[in-house]
Parts: sequence; C-alpha cells; structure tokens
Amino acid sequence: MKLLVLCSLVVAAAAWPSLSDFQGDQPGKTQSLVTVAKKQQDVNRLLHRIYDDVTYPELNAAADTFEATLDVTRYKDGGVAILRLLKELHDHRLASRHRVFSLFNARQREEALMLFEVFMQCQTWEEFSRSAAFFRKHMNEGEFVYALYVTIIHSPLGKGIVLPPLYEVTPHLFTNSEIINKAYAAQMTNTPGSFRMNFTGSRRNPEQQVAYFGEDIGMNVHHVTWHMDFPFWWTDSYGHHIDRKGELFFWVHHQLSARYNSERLSNWLDVVDELSWENVIRDGFAPHTSYKFGGEFPARPDNIRFTDVRGVARVRDMVITEYRIRDAIARGYIVNPNGETIDISNDHGIDILGDVIESSTYSPNVNYYGSLHNTAHIMLGRQGDPQGKFNMPPGVMEHFETATRDPSFFRLHKYMDNIFKEHKDSFDPYSKDDLAFPGVSIESINIDGELRTYFEEFEFDLENAADHSEFSDVEISARVPRLNHKEFAYNFGINNNNDDEVEAAIRVYLCPVRDAHGVEFTWDQGRWHCIEMDKFWRKLSSGANMVVRKSSESSVTRPDSMSFKVLRQKADEAVTGGYDLNLEKYVEACGIPDRMLLPKGKTNGMDFALMVFVTPDAHIDESEVNGNHAHCGRHGQPYPDTRPMGYPLDRRIPDKRVFLETPSTKFINVKIFHGEN
Repeated sequence: MKLLVLCSLVVAAAAWPSLSDFQGDQPGKTQSLVTVAKKQQDVNRLLHRIYDDVTYPELNAAADTFEATLDVTRYKDGGVAILRLLKELHDHRLASRHRVFSLFNARQREEALMLFEVFMQCQTWEEFSRSAAFFRKHMNEGEFVYALYVTIIHSPLGKGIVLPPLYEVTPHLFTNSEIINKAYAAQMTNTPGSFRMNFTGSRRNPEQQVAYFGEDIGMNVHHVTWHMDFPFWWTDSYGHHIDRKGELFFWVHHQLSARYNSERLSNWLDVVDELSWENVIRDGFAPHTSYKFGGEFPARPDNIRFTDVRGVARVRDMVITEYRIRDAIARGYIVNPNGETIDISNDHGIDILGDVIESSTYSPNVNYYGSLHNTAHIMLGRQGDPQGKFNMPPGVMEHFETATRDPSFFRLHKYMDNIFKEHKDSFDPYSKDDLAFPGVSIESINIDGELRTYFEEFEFDLENAADHSEFSDVEISARVPRLNHKEFAYNFGINNNNDDEVEAAIRVYLCPVRDAHGVEFTWDQGRWHCIEMDKFWRKLSSGANMVVRKSSESSVTRPDSMSFKVLRQKADEAVTGGYDLNLEKYVEACGIPDRMLLPKGKTNGMDFALMVFVTPDAHIDESEVNGNHAHCGRHGQPYPDTRPMGYPLDRRIPDKRVFLETPSTKFINVKIFHGEN
C-alpha cells in the first residue's frame, strides 16, 4: 500500500530534473557533515566480501529499515528513480544474486543503470549509503558493483573517495581458475596461502610472450575504469557533457594498440594484424578463468571464421555497418536521421567518428551507422557458442575487465584503428607553418637514468574470492609477475628568443625504429606506432630554459592502486581518530600504470626515437588538472588540450624534412634495456 501511495505521488510530480541542477547537498536542509574518511569506510564495507551476506550491523540495520523509512523528498527527482527500481524489485524483474553480469547484456545494463540513477539522485551521503545498503542485499552483485563504481566516479557525493582495486573486489575476473581453486582449498582447510599465478597459455603459443601486457591486472583496471569514466551509455541528463568523448575513445584504444605493438616488437613478434569479418580468426584463446557463479569462461579454437551470433547480429550486418562508416569517411560527412549532413572533414570529425564507431549515445545516427565496437565485442566473445546451443556464459570480450586477456582484442581494435587512420589520412599533412613556434627552439634532450625495465612479483589479496564463515577466515593471496621500470627524468634545453615570456605545451612520444625483421620504419609508418609518454605545460622565460620532468610525473599514468586491505585499515583508523584520510593521489583509477610507462625493450637494448615537440599553447596550471589527464580528461570539464589528440603525429608525414627543419621539434635515439643490471 505504501509503495502504491508513493508511486501516485510521483506520477503527479514534475518531469525528471537535470542532474546538473544538483551539485551537492541541497541548501536549507538540516544535514550532518560527512567526512571523506566516513564515506570511504562506507564504500569499503559495501564492497567487502561482496559475494557474501553483509556482516556490518549498521549496514544491515539501514537495509532492514530502508523501505519502512523511505522519504522521497530526500531524492532530487522526488523519488521517481527509487520507486521505479523498487517496483522492478517487488515485481521480481531484477536479475537475482549469484548470476553472471555483463554490461553488454542490454537488460542487465538497464538494471545497473536504474540503480546508478537512484544513487545519482540522492541528495545526501546518508541517503546514498542507506540506498546502497538496501540494494547491496537485494540486487545482483555485478550490477551493484558497477553502479556503485560509476556513481563514485561521476557523482559530486563521491569526490575524494578511492575506488578499491577491482582485482581484489571481483578477483575471479582477474585470476585464473587454478589459483581460485587453491584459494577455496585454503579457505576450507583454514590454511593461509600465497599462490603464484602464471599467465594464460603455454610456450607453444607465440602470443604467450606478450601475455604479461594483456593480462596485467593494472592494465585491466585502466581499461575497465576508462570505460566507467567514459561510458557509452552516458547522456548529458546525468549532469554534464563529456568533452571529446569520441576522440578519447579513438586515442585511448589507439594507444593501447601502439603499446601492445611495442611489446610485440620487444619480443621479436610482428606488429599486430587486424581482424576481418571475411577472414579466419587465426588465434584461438582458452581463458582458464572461471566466474564466481556461472562456470568457466568459454574458449575459442584456432582458425575459425566469424559466424552469425543468434540474437546479436549477422556477419553481413557487421560488413554493412563497416561499409557505411567508411563511406562516411570518404564523403567527409555523417548523415543524421533527418537526412542532414554533419561535416567530419575537420579536426572535430574524429570526435564524431569515435561516437559513431563505439557507438555511444552521442552517435548522431545509431540506427544507420550501428554499433560497430560494442557489437563486435559480443560477436567475438560468442564465437565459441554462436547459436547458444551449449548455454555458455559470456566470453572474456564481453567484460571490459577481461577483454585485453584475449590477443584478438588487439586485432579487433587494430581493425577499428585502421578505420580511424583512414579518416586521419584524408587530411593534408601539417606544413612548416602549422608546426612553427616562432622564436622557440629545442637545443638539447638528455635523460637522467638508464631506460631499463624488469619483472617483479606483485601480491594481491584474494579475500573476496572464496566464501567465508565465522569458523574460516585466513589470509589468501596471489602472486603474479609484472613489468616495471627504473625511474628516469627528461632534461629539455629550450631557448626562447622572444623578448617576452611565452606559454608552451611540451609533447613527448616514444617511437619504435624497426619492425620485427630489423627493417626501419619510414616516418609515416612509424608515427602510427608512437607511444604518448607525456604532455604538460610550461611558461618559457626569455632566453635559455632547462625543463626537468620526472617519469613519475607523466600525464598518461597513475600510481599503483592501494590494496583493499590497507584502504580499509586507513579509513577505519581515520574515522576512529577523527582525522583526514588524505589519499588524493589514489582517487583516479583511470590511466596506464606508471610502472608500464616504458615498453619492455630487449636485453641488449632496443632502439626507439624519443620525439619532443614544443607547441604554442595556453599554459595550464597542472594543479588544476588530474595527473592522468592525457588519456582520462577532466571530469565534467573541457579536455585540457585544444589540439587533436596525437598532435602532430596524427597526420601523414610524406616528407620528414618538415619536422627536421622545425626548431621547436627535436628527437634523439634511445635504447631500452630489459633485465636487472
């Protein structure tokens, strides 16, 4: 009866308000100040042992009294979102707990976003934590975790909260079955254990040589978190427009491909080939990974052809979608549903094209141009059981957490990257005038420290992997090798021959020099393999300037995540002691792990070109942007760089002299060594 009364009140309410109208707690309301430490503690407890029943008394009390004390005025929309979700729950329409969740499943995504909308409509942290405690008990674990994470990222209420590393919250998606089984055995026998995890496959598979990159848990977290920062389902009604979202989709995945290629070249493998809808998928993949509930991830054998996937798409549909996109590139415009043309033959065109290819809700005409990227992920993920004959669970390609484990992920993105390249290659090359920075020249580039990488062992917690009881609670962890590098710093000698101070951006790229057979890349070939190492701003005084930049300051990377156990301990201590948490450096989970800034290189050294460009751009105070802004932008604000991403290597280079004769451009040859001294 109470639910019906509340629903009738909502029907009479005004239309759903824009979340941009609500940038924090409402004025005039009597509210207690909730510290970041308390918020962090609440989030930690909501995610602790996510697959088990809630064990914290305050969360249970909040969940048990939630409906009886529901007050729709505590929600910005007057209760529209919460009442909608409660109705779905009481009508038994929501996915149950202990079932596989995939964001690519349209209904499961809808349910997760209904919860996200509830969280985003909460006016206070108190109401958010009460709502979260209730749905933690009543919704699918995967849907709950996803909704909670994207809310912390995008809601003003989540400011300052550190996201616990997903590899310790949902470890089944990051850990192979052998280790999970050992964790269960240790838990059942009440025996502590730390187990070494190897990468998927065997030495008979050449792709095994670069598994350390695709299966790196830090890289996996970067990939999934980027898609949370820039979700394809985002609409501006959630509070703000995501600036250059389509271009960032292109650039981040292009950089993943470029980094993967450098790792392949470090191991004497050719750069990755693209997938094709008409050709054989040469490499199969056996994940050796299992869901917490739902069985093993399906495998895919070698040398199979794409086949139609029941309920998803036909292969010829994908070919038609690709044709329509390539036709738009050739014509230089996109057609919207009204038949009007949208020009893409300009620097902004890549942003529109990225929205189309992904496709996101920003796509101007999804009905015509389809959803190439998202559908392709499902198509590739289902090739082990395309007709659903064996009722297999989703494949690794159907989770952003696991997708990069499959080497064909990079072949799929090479296919899309080539479409983007076709668009970029349609532009005229940059001229000397385009590249010029009058009066500014780079005189020297030096590096402090040796460019050397090595493997180290990393240990992470498996507490959330096994079931628990009051009689069984032991320390369980996994150990995995991961790539790291020694710290280094750049020293750039830059002359400003102007009378006045000038503002500049400094762009740093690392480019492989040769292919796997020792043949040198041309400048036009090599520029598409270049890795963005850094991008930052400086004010250059008149005369000589020495600019020093540490590798740890790179704008494309982030530091290692704090372990969930340490995060819980620090939050509990801060709440008990009444002091600030001060974990701002760990808030951003998007970004290449800082230890993977350098590709692996070779024992005797691998040749790269370090290219530096100083460009005339308005100075930006780096204290005003997050440290990972190059790939992850700024939440709710314009992207800090106005030039095309990848500038000036984003266009064809038919004549290298244009770069060699530009004083504000310089490169040196460097070697990257692998292994301890």
